[in-house]
Amino acid sequence: MRVAQLALAILLCALALIGAAAPALAVDAVRVNRDATAIDLTPAIERYRSDGDVIQISTAPGADGIVRRIAVSAREAGTRPDWIVFALTNDGDEQIDRLLVAPHFILPGSGVIWPDLGASRIAAITASQGIRPDRVEDPEADLFLITLDPGTTVTFVAELRGPDVPQLLLFEEGVYRDKENGLTLYKGIIIGIAGLLALFLTVIFVVKGALIFPAAAALAWAVLAYAGIDFGFFERVFPLAEDAERVYRAAAEAILAATLLVFLFAYLNLNRWHVRYGHVTLLWLAFLAGLVGLAVIDPPVAAGVARISLAAVAGIGFVLVLHLATHGYDRAVMLIPTWLLLLVWVTAAGFTVTGRLDGDLVAPALIGGLVLIVMLIGFTVMQHAFAGGGLSHGSASEAERRALALSGSGDVVFDWDVVSDRIYVSPEVENLLGLDRGTLTGPAKDFIDAIHPFDRDRTGAALDALIEQRRGRVTQDFRLRAAQGSYHWFRLKARPVVGTDGEAIRIVGTLSDVTENKTSEERLLVDAVHDNLTGLPNRQLFEDRLDAALAFAAQDPSLRPAVLMVDMDRFKAVNEAAGLAGGDAILLTLARRLGRLLRPQDTLARMAGDSFAVILLSERDPERVMAFGEMMRRALATPVTHADREMFLTASIGVALHDQTADTRREDVIRKAEIATAHAKRQGGNRIEIFKPTMQTGRDDRLTLAADLRRALERGEMRVEFQAVVRLEDRTVAGFEALLRWDHPRLGRLSPATFVPIAEETGTIGSLSAFLLERAAQELAAWQSALDVEPPMFACVRLPSRQLLRQDFLNEVKTVLARAGVLPGSLKLELAESLVMENPEYAAQMLARLRDLGAGLSLDDFGTGYSSLAYLQRFPFDTIRIDRSFVRDLSRNGRPAILRAIVKLAGELGMDVVAEGAETEEEANALSEIGCDYAQGPVFGDPMSPIQARRLVGATPEAA
Repeated sequence: MRVAQLALAILLCALALIGAAAPALAVDAVRVNRDATAIDLTPAIERYRSDGDVIQISTAPGADGIVRRIAVSAREAGTRPDWIVFALTNDGDEQIDRLLVAPHFILPGSGVIWPDLGASRIAAITASQGIRPDRVEDPEADLFLITLDPGTTVTFVAELRGPDVPQLLLFEEGVYRDKENGLTLYKGIIIGIAGLLALFLTVIFVVKGALIFPAAAALAWAVLAYAGIDFGFFERVFPLAEDAERVYRAAAEAILAATLLVFLFAYLNLNRWHVRYGHVTLLWLAFLAGLVGLAVIDPPVAAGVARISLAAVAGIGFVLVLHLATHGYDRAVMLIPTWLLLLVWVTAAGFTVTGRLDGDLVAPALIGGLVLIVMLIGFTVMQHAFAGGGLSHGSASEAERRALALSGSGDVVFDWDVVSDRIYVSPEVENLLGLDRGTLTGPAKDFIDAIHPFDRDRTGAALDALIEQRRGRVTQDFRLRAAQGSYHWFRLKARPVVGTDGEAIRIVGTLSDVTENKTSEERLLVDAVHDNLTGLPNRQLFEDRLDAALAFAAQDPSLRPAVLMVDMDRFKAVNEAAGLAGGDAILLTLARRLGRLLRPQDTLARMAGDSFAVILLSERDPERVMAFGEMMRRALATPVTHADREMFLTASIGVALHDQTADTRREDVIRKAEIATAHAKRQGGNRIEIFKPTMQTGRDDRLTLAADLRRALERGEMRVEFQAVVRLEDRTVAGFEALLRWDHPRLGRLSPATFVPIAEETGTIGSLSAFLLERAAQELAAWQSALDVEPPMFACVRLPSRQLLRQDFLNEVKTVLARAGVLPGSLKLELAESLVMENPEYAAQMLARLRDLGAGLSLDDFGTGYSSLAYLQRFPFDTIRIDRSFVRDLSRNGRPAILRAIVKLAGELGMDVVAEGAETEEEANALSEIGCDYAQGPVFGDPMSPIQARRLVGATPEAA
């Protein structure tokens, strides 16, 4: 009993082990008969993964219905291969021979991420009975000759080299060979076309040196290489190892993506549109070049990334092509059909590798489509290779040159056949105006009718003069009406053509669109008489309109123009609190408030920084004028919100009423309004004052001095003197500092310390600085023309006010530099350290713009303020002016440690150093010893007149 139990246990264990090694179910057999010449066995195979070298399976039931068990061992011990099992049944009475085909590589279903790049699939096949399958050598597939005896069912166990078999086919040998021969012919044709195309594009590249030709040739060679690898052409000519073929296939896909990217970049000339396109392309190419190296290490990863990159190039390239085509780029327009076909090809390839599109002919068809795309690219490139005909090489006739020059200039033809009275204008003008073709072609009267009414008589007279005089040229500007009713400016340049009878038979010339130029001229005219910030009339336009109003009032007693001067109280504090940009925004808000109070006949102007003026014609009664002034005061007193805070502002308003009994002049009216404004400020501000004669008493006070300062330039009371700046190395004059002086007719010469603060308060600092800049630039130009030295002579101009760091001051500097023609950087603008550090960020921007205009920049009074060295590095100064207090300390205690540190710091930053206030020769020598570049002070001379300065440098003094 115990023996029987032990035997039963051993049997159960053996059955358990057998059940663990293989499934208990038998394999379903596929029926094979002579009529079936090709069978896809892929759905019928069963895949097994084994943990050992032996697999045990149940065979398919034979003719007797018995299921047997067979065990198959691996060819090499320890390999633990994967297996596939399938069964075939021959119900016929004849022996059947078939070829079992397992392709090494199939594109359908190969995948995108870690794609299957092909390999030998089957190492060996074992049959459950009958004749052993024989391997047939083939470079593209694993072939086995299988023989099925009549009435038998044979189970086949195949040992795999890899993890899977993507496709398993059973072919009649003749059918398989015919299929292969047919595909071989097709593949040969495709490779032949691709090779000829690559050679042809290479020849074009040799003949033409443009970048698009080698790019197109490289793409053609890449397609040829890809087709040769995919069709097995290279493997037949040069036998490759199994792993090498996968490397070459992955590298070919990466190279194909790279050459397509290079062609897109070269053909569209992307670097012309934006330099970033070139940077992105170079980075992308470097990435694809890295993929080629990665293909040696891990071909599936490299191939997967290359396929994604190829799709990205196609998609992004199509977007670029459409974008550039909409901007009228001819190359992009010509590439649209080809690139659209490429997108279709990439989509089909995507469906194929993901398994959605399957079939034996899909992969060869895709290769053929790729060659077709390259052929279309070649045709497109050929159009550029041979465009231009004989004009691209060799000489052109004079007529051709004239035609090309006319086309290149953008001008169009104007031709008036005087005899037949027919004017012809090139269609480009009609397209620009939106007119129908032929609208401007016809009798001269129709063409003249299309001209602006204000220009018709002038243009017609100019053309008639050419006909009458039968010689000369005419340059005429006129406006032509567009279809929408607007007008475009055109410039006609024409001359007559005289016939044999001496009469003018034609008027021929060109038309050019000058609308932008005319618009710019009109804008310049507007800017010349309007304020840049508010757009209001400036002082010049205000004075012109006041002259006109006074002239009309002299003819019409009912007109009584009143002038109201508005000066904001303590606006300097607003600038300090909100910054210069915030102050400008607040001024713009105030200007809009005042503008809403006026009627069409009134005029509001911005006279200076924070002062406005009004010519009031709509009100004549003095009480109504005062009521209007009160309305202005309340409008200005309304709080202004800026940066989440409220600004409370007040204004002093002076009123000058019209006096019909006096011979009133514009200067007198303005002066009276200014005196009244000054009186309002003296009373505490935020009030309105009407001018009274008693206000003119006490003219020696500050307010009267301010009124005199406004007319100082007109009266020629301002003088400019120059103090020499000496180069300490050789004691030669390197330049001058321009100093402004006021020769007051009653108070004598006044220094800038006296009148500059008043000028800042009254807003006249801008005109004074413009005068100083203009005179300094004129003298500098004379010095430089008389003394050609290196480095060149320079002139320093001090900017005393933060009001000068504005947009209108930039325009003034630009105008002065252009008019004087001084060397760049030689007109140095001096800015105090405290002025710069009030708003470092804004100051850095404005200083950079001044530097770009060609002005030199000097930091004045360095070391006396609270500057930061970090900010100092950001400012584009080229010169540092050391305050005179450091020079005095040098002579007192002889310890120049701080001064030496400043000089060394300037040298490290590449800046020149000018020491101010050198009074003795000992101080000058000490400054030279510590490395100071320049010095200025009484030891080198007092300020001198422009004539004396010119004599000093050898210029002609009579021109001063």
